[in-house]
Amino acid sequence: MTTPVVVTGLGITAPNGLGTEEYWKATLGGESGLGPVTRFDATQYPSRIAGEVPGFVAEEHIPSRLMPQTDHMTRLALVCADWALKDAGVHTGDLPEYGVGVVTAASGGAVEFGQRELQNLWSKGKEHVSAYQSFAWFYAVNTGQISIRHKLRGPSGVLLTEQAGGIDAIGHARRHVRKGFPMVVSGGVDAALCPWGWVSQLASGLMSTEDDPARAFLPFSADASGYVPGEGGAILVLEDLASARARGADRIYGEIAGYAATLDPAPGTGRPPGLRKAAEQAITDAGLSPADIDVVFADASGVPAGDRAEAEALAGLFGPHAVPVTAPKALTGRLLAGGAALDVATALLALRDGVIPPTGQVQPAPGHPIDLVAGAHREADLRSALVLARGHGGFNAALVVRRRK
Repeated sequence: MTTPVVVTGLGITAPNGLGTEEYWKATLGGESGLGPVTRFDATQYPSRIAGEVPGFVAEEHIPSRLMPQTDHMTRLALVCADWALKDAGVHTGDLPEYGVGVVTAASGGAVEFGQRELQNLWSKGKEHVSAYQSFAWFYAVNTGQISIRHKLRGPSGVLLTEQAGGIDAIGHARRHVRKGFPMVVSGGVDAALCPWGWVSQLASGLMSTEDDPARAFLPFSADASGYVPGEGGAILVLEDLASARARGADRIYGEIAGYAATLDPAPGTGRPPGLRKAAEQAITDAGLSPADIDVVFADASGVPAGDRAEAEALAGLFGPHAVPVTAPKALTGRLLAGGAALDVATALLALRDGVIPPTGQVQPAPGHPIDLVAGAHREADLRSALVLARGHGGFNAALVVRRRK
């Protein structure tokens, strides 16, 4: 029998809330964290709206010795990990040094740090480049810094599948637990709100150019016009169920019951996208059928063609309007490698409280054959949730979380 893998701790930093309960309260209330970019001057770019984490003062959370060697992204990740471990009631000094690993997701690494040091190189000279550039920009830096800070030297790694990365990291962490490691810290936190990170996303042609924050990101709406980037994400503590119970874990948010990942076929092949296949395989992996899924947390690209493809995949799998679908990321923007991990954390909170958070104030387009939860949250007896994510380049990932007492 396969070991059940459960989540015992959450740490969240999001554009509409700093900390798990603050974020959850804002999400249930439909409070948006989108607004004009303030982290840099975006007036010269066609897209000017983002989801920025509010009220985060790094010096209040991060030791001074770490400040010169970390990017904004890594500071957010370290805080998320601190909060997740505290939430799980874990004292890292009591853990076996080589028994606990760290697996996180990344997209482009710490691009804000990298941009600053490249500016120093070309404008001032090599002697003005920080020695910490050698690792602070690196896409594995969040995993490394969390591991060092808490002395977690078990199996570790980083997954780079863009928006799908948060689910892929958690799926990989589950493998480590099933192999016999009692605990893995996993998830994704990202932040690329700087010119370098901005132009690389603009090149996709998928970002919204709407200047009204209330209308800039409207997934599954007839007015959908692209996505809004954001920063933040979530870190989760995954444990073997027996180990969690043996150490007297304070709470179990739910079980990571099923996981699957697929790649879209090459353009021009005529084969369908891989999102539905990923969802089907994750549900099967959980030992469930589509009828057992009580809510879907959608990828919700905000791009009309992407929304249409996802809605058709869900209608094909579950039947038209057969299962509630939600996309709380309409309130935060798409958080790159942090987005899917935040969706998983949100799904676990939904299972805990028996409530489906809304897709903001979106008015769903009548042509999409899905039951989109929008406007206000919806109470429901939730046992299992399906979380979906798609990453640039054809990555698809699906995760099933199940309520567990």
